[in-house]
Amino acid sequence: MFHTPADMSRRHFMSHLAGAAALAAPATAFTNSILANATDMKKRHKSAILLWMGGGPSTMDLWDLKPGAATGGPFKQISTSADGVAICEHLPLMAKQMHHMSIVRSMSTREADHMRGRYYMHTGYVPNPNVEHPSYGAVIAHELAEQVPDLEIPPFVSVGSGSVGPGFLGMSWAPFVVDSNGNVRNLDMGIDPARMSQRLEMLATIERKFIGEKRGGVAEDHSKILEKTVQLMTSKQMEAFKVMKEPKEVLERYGIGERGGSGFARGCLMARRLVEAGVPFVEVDLGGWDNHDGIFPILADRKLPELDRAMSGLVSDLADRGLLDDTAIIWMGEFSRTPNINGNGGRDHWARSWSVVVGGGGFKRGVVVGETSSDGKEVVGEPYTSQDVMASVLKSLGISLETTFTAKNGRPMKIANSGKVIKELFA
Repeated sequence: MFHTPADMSRRHFMSHLAGAAALAAPATAFTNSILANATDMKKRHKSAILLWMGGGPSTMDLWDLKPGAATGGPFKQISTSADGVAICEHLPLMAKQMHHMSIVRSMSTREADHMRGRYYMHTGYVPNPNVEHPSYGAVIAHELAEQVPDLEIPPFVSVGSGSVGPGFLGMSWAPFVVDSNGNVRNLDMGIDPARMSQRLEMLATIERKFIGEKRGGVAEDHSKILEKTVQLMTSKQMEAFKVMKEPKEVLERYGIGERGGSGFARGCLMARRLVEAGVPFVEVDLGGWDNHDGIFPILADRKLPELDRAMSGLVSDLADRGLLDDTAIIWMGEFSRTPNINGNGGRDHWARSWSVVVGGGGFKRGVVVGETSSDGKEVVGEPYTSQDVMASVLKSLGISLETTFTAKNGRPMKIANSGKVIKELFA
């Protein structure tokens, strides 16, 4: 569920985590609905949802079409609810929600390798062997968690796959990973409460001994994780992970039928439930965009319908519930795909000119920022980077861009790597 600290072996760490899991309270602790506490949980707080498109989606086939160009592909563009903004014909439901969203079409980055691009787009920093930088989720959770002092579930949740970790911010801000059904491993062992109490006291004694021996920050992080794990086992807020308890009409909005719909659809609905419960940051993964072969039928028949239904459901649901003004949405992958179509009918890796979509929060909505050339190969005008998007997201959430962290080597690290705010995204 967590990334392990650099100086603790994964086996050692997981053995202790499993020990904490053995302290689980009976399953009856999870039976009360989060809705029973709706009044307390609906206090105003800021949150962000990252829709992560692993593999590198072809943004010129989604958000920045080039009709008539040799590089453009077969898809047509359609008008949207945002004046003058056109997107792909295979995103008809999102077209109705674009007045809530904005497109940055002038992204230009240098990392066209999957792992390096993933790290860069999650942190605003290129990989560095001497320091591990914190990701969006860790930074935003760290800065916003104090807004929800009654939050018992983790402030950074990753749905579907593990996100990039907390870096030098420490294990307290690591992503809490669940699958799209809301399953969390090792939390329901049915241990008798009396035995649980005895084991808790024993483990607390061990933890105090380790911390007292001044073995560094790892022991303290370990103790905090143990405390949070035990807290999870008895929290009514865990009901936020149970998406299938939603009314039928809500499930249908996301494209979730009796069979449960896609994992991404359930993840998007879970993200709404989690931010409603107070979680500052949720990441939902939709992989499968590394389309070197046969890209157009894959997009038209599978990826775009899946994305369209779930993402539009999330945006409209947040808006209808009055949550969108306090919830920033970020849609992006590690890079895009080549304007030129290769011999296998696919597109290869491309980071020079592409798009990111944002909305909600304090963002200006229904606008397009920047443009690319008629063939999609170059940014026209000012290019924007990962750190610029991150700085803009933080601004939309009211997080100070003057914030500076201190890495474990003592080096000061400016939040969002001193990225510049994309001014056109704000009124």
